[in-house]
Amino acid sequence: MPGHKMQGRVLIIAGSDSGGGAGIQADIKTVTALGGFAMTAITALTAQNTRGVQGIHEVPPEFVADQIRVVMEDIGADCIKTGMLHRTDVIDAVADMLDRYAPDVPLIVDPVMIAKGGASLLEDSAILSVRQKIIPRATLITPNAPEAGVLAGMEVKTQDDAMTAARSLATLGPRSILITGGHLDSETDRVTDVFLHDEGVLDVFESERIETRHTHGTGCTLASAIAAGVAAGMGMRGAIVRARQYVHEAIRTAPGYGNGHGPLNHAHTVSAIQG
Repeated sequence: MPGHKMQGRVLIIAGSDSGGGAGIQADIKTVTALGGFAMTAITALTAQNTRGVQGIHEVPPEFVADQIRVVMEDIGADCIKTGMLHRTDVIDAVADMLDRYAPDVPLIVDPVMIAKGGASLLEDSAILSVRQKIIPRATLITPNAPEAGVLAGMEVKTQDDAMTAARSLATLGPRSILITGGHLDSETDRVTDVFLHDEGVLDVFESERIETRHTHGTGCTLASAIAAGVAAGMGMRGAIVRARQYVHEAIRTAPGYGNGHGPLNHAHTVSAIQG
């Protein structure tokens, strides 16, 4: 008897967050909550809670590659999402596996650099590798303003800065760019994301800013939500619109756990079935 067809297979290549708010844990929850099938290749283990990253345990690059290989040889993927790729040797291994097993699979790149608590999640030597080996093959990259600034070599403080950075990042070769605006200076109570796509067309997405400390994992969650949409066959713009709505509601209904930057409510889409 054939199995029930889920809406898209998403392979997530990223680090683990023991606190469950970001990283692989947030990615799996998000893809599942949006009806997709999540698979993983874990690039690093972190000892982490809402107060920050307490330690990082390395995963050998050969084992990162093995995880990708066995998933792609058997199950396959409709979209791939990358998160924490913190070392040059890991980036090299991932790039090689993408070339070998997924040259035509849409790739969503969340260039994770800094944890909410301020800990660096990308070694300085790896920034160049991300720019050269991962970003050029991306269907979409989703940096926040500080990450876009590092990648573009400029300060990104305002919406105009974000637009300039997006055009700069486009020269690296990604098909489209979404710079999230949670960190941007704003005189309003709105959050503005800048979307560069289709041969240089700039769009702006706006939503209400929710004043809360419970925003841990928003970047991971947004990128995975977009990946779930792309894997299900949605167009990029539609996938982004749905993903932003999902994240907004996940922040609005956050459970309030922890004493620092708390996690989101990834399960709000399935709460209706809870009795």
